Amino acid sequence: MPLPAIEQTATSVPPAVLLANHLKALKLPTFVREHEKVALEAAQDRADYPRYLLRLCELERIDRERRMVERRIRMARFPHTKSFDTFDFGAQPSLNKALVLELARGDWIEQRRNVIALGPSGTGKTHAALALGLAACQKGQSVAFTTAAALVHDLMEARDERRLRTLQKHLASVKLLILDELGYVPFTAVGGELLFEVLSQRYERGSTLITSNLPFDEWTSVFGSERLTGALLDRLTHHVHILEMNGESFRLASSQKRRKNKEAATSHN
Repeated sequence: MPLPAIEQTATSVPPAVLLANHLKALKLPTFVREHEKVALEAAQDRADYPRYLLRLCELERIDRERRMVERRIRMARFPHTKSFDTFDFGAQPSLNKALVLELARGDWIEQRRNVIALGPSGTGKTHAALALGLAACQKGQSVAFTTAAALVHDLMEARDERRLRTLQKHLASVKLLILDELGYVPFTAVGGELLFEVLSQRYERGSTLITSNLPFDEWTSVFGSERLTGALLDRLTHHVHILEMNGESFRLASSQKRRKNKEAATSHN
């Protein structure tokens, strides 16, 4: 079938304006921004039309992927972004560095496995969780980050406002749910049951990453029910990677370092 003839447009409109309008309508912002520059480079290199078009397509794709990563990061609602480039593995000798870097590749999310990071406050659990979440966003995975206390609050509020099903559906749909600081605040019976329901809905459907300052045998103090806690742990630990983080507290070490520097500066004066 022959292609339709291109409709002739009034000559009063410059071709450059028409081109920009068409590219905007086609949602090709990088083409709009780069086509003149790439045309000059192609002319200098004596590149043919296919190579010129190929270069523009490459730039468009790179920019589109960058925007998609940025959107996933915004949707994740990280309190701040962290990567493993700034993670001090030396301060956490109990942490399996090889496993952590393997997890950063994201295969465990495709396999719908879970990760639980356990250790005292200040040992880098949240940093590791944020870094794994960032890596997941960069790999094309949808992520949602929240603290355990904030999520329970949101669930109870959604229940009272008759939008619980909508929130549960969203939490079940993300590829990776990061639940930070489980164990810092105990839940009411209703709150514990609502959180249990969310995590149960994700069982073998999506990956969950939990950080906690409590060993598993103390989780009952958070949920208030041995039956509920046992059922939850059965689901979470069925397909799980455990990150043991029992090294020196990053925050304590940083505080001590600042104190020593201050004392040294004072003594020199």
